[in-house]
Amino acid sequence: MKAVVLMHAESEGPGTLGDFLKDHGIALDTLRLYRGDRLPPSIEGIGAVVTMGGPMNVYEEDKYPFLRHEVTFLKEAIDADIPVIGICLGAQMIAKTLGARVYKARKKEIGWYEVTLTEEGKRDVLFKGLSGKLRVFQWHEDTFSLATGSVLLATSGTCPNQAFRYRNAYGLQFHVEVTRDILRDWFEDSDQKEEILARYDAIKEELTMKARKIYQGFLQLFPTRI
Repeated sequence: MKAVVLMHAESEGPGTLGDFLKDHGIALDTLRLYRGDRLPPSIEGIGAVVTMGGPMNVYEEDKYPFLRHEVTFLKEAIDADIPVIGICLGAQMIAKTLGARVYKARKKEIGWYEVTLTEEGKRDVLFKGLSGKLRVFQWHEDTFSLATGSVLLATSGTCPNQAFRYRNAYGLQFHVEVTRDILRDWFEDSDQKEEILARYDAIKEELTMKARKIYQGFLQLFPTRI
């Protein structure tokens, strides 16, 4: 079983999600699109697709041509009902692929926030068994509308569309995959670094537990059970 991981920036890898998949026998084919790695010519042999975050916007295709190719690739995977999960920019890329609008949010979110599961979210395989609220990390300035056929799974007062499902494709605007090393890298030159890391240390056990439940739910969508 192989999962293709699409990276848009060196600092935004799959983190604990990648570790979980490898621990469960999933081989990762990590493509660094920002470095010129080519997308597979077809989806044959691919068990799942993970599309990560990045500092660019989905509508900057002229500056980052790989975004245009990624939309084509994601559409093919979604149409084939291959499990797909997108985080932050990745969620916005899935929304765009489905024909939804991606645009500037009312407020930029950076730091630790709380999102609330909808009733559909509480029943969904990705979040089933979790409490109604999740503490997550955010770093985004854009948001997205919901494409026809999408189901809202998580929301917040600051940014209403936080997670959605479309068939076997999931978009998470927030981060649960972050590690201490990832956050230290992101905030290395920021005066927020110590505050961000201290908060991570305080909630690490809770974040890890809930992230693993989400990953386990995603794993259940794979065509071959592990």
